[in-house]
Amino acid sequence: MPNIKERKVAISVKTNATDKEEATKLFDSLGLNLSTAINIFLKKSIAEGGLPFEVRDPFYSETNQKELDRRFAVINENKNVHSHRLLDNEKNNDN
Repeated sequence: MPNIKERKVAISVKTNATDKEEATKLFDSLGLNLSTAINIFLKKSIAEGGLPFEVRDPFYSETNQKELDRRFAVINENKNVHSHRLLDNEKNNDN
């Protein structure tokens, strides 16, 4: 009789159909089914004591930060900065 802790149990995961399809194709190309891939993720997460990869917002990537710095420098130097009137301001001035 197998150890009760080693008995396989079902889990349910909700995702959208496109992500499931793309992940299934990816894992199939690696010789894995979706269930095996999820089990690998779980085992690796347990071994790492957390997610086995860094979770971060791509907005804060080095490339984006450099572009923001460049744009702020342009604004601070008043290069190619054009003033404009807001439509709301024009409506308020017409009254």
